Amino acid sequence: MEAAGGMLAPARARRPEAVRLRKRRSVLYSGAAAQRSAGPAGRPAPLLTLAVALRALNCALVQTSFVPDEYWQSLEVAHRMVFNYGYLTWEWASGIRGYSYPLIFASIYKTLQLLARDDVQLLYFCQLCSWFTWYSCTRTLTNTMETLLTMFALSYYPIKGSKMGSSCKYLALVALAIVIRPTAVIPWIPLVFTHFMQEQRKADLILHNCIPVGLVTVGTSLIIDRVFFGKWVLVQLNFVKFNVLQNLGTFYGSHPWHWYFTQGLPVILGTHLPFFIHGCVLAPKRYRIFLLAVIWTVLVYSMLSHKEFRFIYPVLPFCMVFCGYSLKHLKSWKKSAASFLLLSNLLPALYTGLIHQRGSLDVMSHVQQLCNNSYQSQAFVFFMMPCHSTPFYSHVHCPLKMRFLQCPPDLTGNESYIDEADLFYSNPLGWLNKEFYKDTLLPSHLIFFSVLEQEISSFLVLRGYEKTATVFHTHVPQGRVGSHIYVYRKKTEMNHT
Repeated sequence: MEAAGGMLAPARARRPEAVRLRKRRSVLYSGAAAQRSAGPAGRPAPLLTLAVALRALNCALVQTSFVPDEYWQSLEVAHRMVFNYGYLTWEWASGIRGYSYPLIFASIYKTLQLLARDDVQLLYFCQLCSWFTWYSCTRTLTNTMETLLTMFALSYYPIKGSKMGSSCKYLALVALAIVIRPTAVIPWIPLVFTHFMQEQRKADLILHNCIPVGLVTVGTSLIIDRVFFGKWVLVQLNFVKFNVLQNLGTFYGSHPWHWYFTQGLPVILGTHLPFFIHGCVLAPKRYRIFLLAVIWTVLVYSMLSHKEFRFIYPVLPFCMVFCGYSLKHLKSWKKSAASFLLLSNLLPALYTGLIHQRGSLDVMSHVQQLCNNSYQSQAFVFFMMPCHSTPFYSHVHCPLKMRFLQCPPDLTGNESYIDEADLFYSNPLGWLNKEFYKDTLLPSHLIFFSVLEQEISSFLVLRGYEKTATVFHTHVPQGRVGSHIYVYRKKTEMNHT
């Protein structure tokens, strides 16, 4: 489907998946002058950290009242919105106050109300303990937002016996998830169908909920894309055509049909797997729809050739329903089981979050240093790595000249098509000599994985490059992805950097 991955995305048949890790530090900028004014390294992070710490301390040390409105026009109204009891002052009876601001606090009350239930607390605990949730939940992937919206939508799904069910709310959240990532519709097909079959007022569900929610979300998406594309584009349709109908995701690797059952789901569940199975056996009939959603989703994704761990991340909340139910019925073993889950997930969470594949981000600090001197306009950084192995301008924040190996799929039907990255790796030394046949074309800095160094060593020596940095990346090198990332620069530029 998309070129992404790392250790947790299966390797492409022809080359490893591109490395993606979360952002750890960045620089906000407004031109070169603003960057230089931020400090020696151009980073306002210490000030930001201090501001957050002071604000947290501020919240803890303010324990007095100021004016009545801080309660009566916000918290009291929010309490009434959630719990259906609370006092509304005359401003609300007269309609001179709006509900937009109290809605913020109402969402907090709603979350606290939900977490007050013992079964929900256990479900939430299981979700928090998951090493894969720890690894993925802070990343700016569409899969992460899809999963988050799925969790909120589940809390409003009108399952039998639920007091929080709301057709409009859960459908709106599902629709938003589909706008962000169209494949979000997959796990919700059996759930929405079941809801429709059980709903007595089917016409009201369609006319008053499905159609209005669909029109608003799709319409909003169309307008946003019209503004930035400059033309009318139905992104969701194009997404389905590319990934499902044309199955062009195979360009980034293909895997056996059973991969999600034998590797994908067991890996992301980790030590939660036995609790998931135990919960499936014990769970009451009303929860079977969630198990059906998991099986259905995994089956649908199994029919697509290209597979990645992150694609089934949105089914994790459904699985945690059964893990939580399992813990609830362990009774005297509950605390021991909870401790086991916490401790067994701690090591993989810390390792994947702090160590594995960190070089992709750490190397960008070396690139960013080029922004802080007068040499910036002459610098030219070339990433000789599998495409999209590192972030780009989002982690540099200055208009350096940079280039990376391209790997877009062919959309014209050319069977002999080979992307730039594959051409490079088929003969790295020959490609470099052909591409940079004159010294004036040479990049000032080369960045590549350690596995490539020996193969291009003659080019590095003849063109006057020297190694200036070695950055650790992973303990598990494979294919084109090495254990370290090297930074080389031309010796003639040494005094400038």
